[in-house]
Amino acid sequence: MTHLWVRAESRDHEARVGIMPLGVTELVRQGMRVTVEDSTQRIVPTADYAAAGAEIAPEGSWPEAPLDALIFGLKELPADGTPLRHTHIMFGHAYKGQPDGRVLLDRFRAGGGRLLDLEYLIEEGGRRVAAFGYWAGYAGAAVSLMCWMAQQRGQVMGPVRAVPSQSHLLADLQGDLVQLGTQRPTALIIGALGRVGTGAADLCRDMGVATTKWDMAETASGGPFPEILQHEMFFNCILARPGTPVFVPASAKVADRRLSVIGDIACDPDSDFSPIKVYDRVTTWDAPALRVHDSPVLDVTAIDNLPSLMPLESSQDFADQLLPHLATPESDVWERAAEIFRRAMA
Repeated sequence: MTHLWVRAESRDHEARVGIMPLGVTELVRQGMRVTVEDSTQRIVPTADYAAAGAEIAPEGSWPEAPLDALIFGLKELPADGTPLRHTHIMFGHAYKGQPDGRVLLDRFRAGGGRLLDLEYLIEEGGRRVAAFGYWAGYAGAAVSLMCWMAQQRGQVMGPVRAVPSQSHLLADLQGDLVQLGTQRPTALIIGALGRVGTGAADLCRDMGVATTKWDMAETASGGPFPEILQHEMFFNCILARPGTPVFVPASAKVADRRLSVIGDIACDPDSDFSPIKVYDRVTTWDAPALRVHDSPVLDVTAIDNLPSLMPLESSQDFADQLLPHLATPESDVWERAAEIFRRAMA
């Protein structure tokens, strides 16, 4: 019998979860054993999982789970250096040369466990089977708009917290914009045809922000792209990879520009291929905006778990996409993820 162990997230401000109670009910109906850890921050109450048929375990007890259990979470594990003995399903961020990724793989090597990275659960044609991309784009654009409004008040953006729902977020933003009373900014999105870019564009539409939408055709020249500097906000919605053009060079800090907010929603500043060259580290919920130049002002927002701004909607969407694959743990999707792990370890 397959045993799925849903761990509590240990990262601050991470209320998302990869399976909803209805999904637990379905897996149990199919004969799977499901354990869900208690959690003090998960958006879905633990009692709902118990009612759905899950066994409940103490928060953070996954290291003592049976060795054949599949440990399922979303974000990183506690960085305590302990060897990892289980199979973990999570976003590992370990295959693109990230320093923390190398440490994570060494922990798997020491413990004999393995990583099935959610980012590398792909269909035969290469498309990911489940992604938070849409909500990352939506939330990233919202945070960037908050940053722009703080600038209009002569401030650096303060802490951001999760909202109960999308409707709460929109009401808050609309109220702040009306109170501000200024003309709304313009935005340029690169990657506008993808999941992330679509989410960013939808937030801009909902807030009445005029948007220029670019994708592969508009960036095929390789740059430079002076048009970016003529918009108040810029959203990068594509992952860094070899051959990605530079969208915002370091010289943009002192260039003649209207640009004052960069929302690096793809958020990969550690990569050698990052297309945003004016910053070098992610931002946080407590300090969401990194000021990289004072006059004229230029801020970067680059939170790496943006969908947590709306944990309920983003969890539901992701869980619906992933559930059919959790129900078939021996499928080719999982085998492809296992092969990627084996190659990385070799």
